[in-house]
Amino acid sequence: MPPRITNPVAWQQAEILMQPAFIRVVDNLRKLLDASNWTGTYHDVLIWPPNTTDELKALVTRLLQEMETATPEEAENIKETLTRLPMPHPGYHLRLQRQGQEISIDLWELCYQVCFLEYDPDNEAVNIDTSLMDEFGEVDWQRLDAKAKELVEQAFASLPES
Repeated sequence: MPPRITNPVAWQQAEILMQPAFIRVVDNLRKLLDASNWTGTYHDVLIWPPNTTDELKALVTRLLQEMETATPEEAENIKETLTRLPMPHPGYHLRLQRQGQEISIDLWELCYQVCFLEYDPDNEAVNIDTSLMDEFGEVDWQRLDAKAKELVEQAFASLPES
């Protein structure tokens, strides 16, 4: 699940950092992918809360589809039902393939690791890595690129050997 940020200053800092972090992560992935024997494709995915059953996923998906053609009254009833069900959030993955092996890298998780200090996906509480910003509150591109490059290299180093 994405981290929850309730502090308005931290939210503003995250907004400043996330898009540049995503750009640097994707660029560094491209560079390593070009020099490797892996092929990669990008995919939009739905990330469900842990322990969501296939039946609940199917129910939520069906209700979301029904919303598109529902009357206003039906739509209200569907919304009410959906508030009690687990909802997915959008994700973006790089699917790597090589000689029958397939690995998926969650690009948003990599971005969170770049933007937050000691990011842990099991802990919703996060702290912005303010070292990635200069004294004017703008992105420090050199530091951001260095951290993104290091984390992408770690992700590639953890891939199975051929």
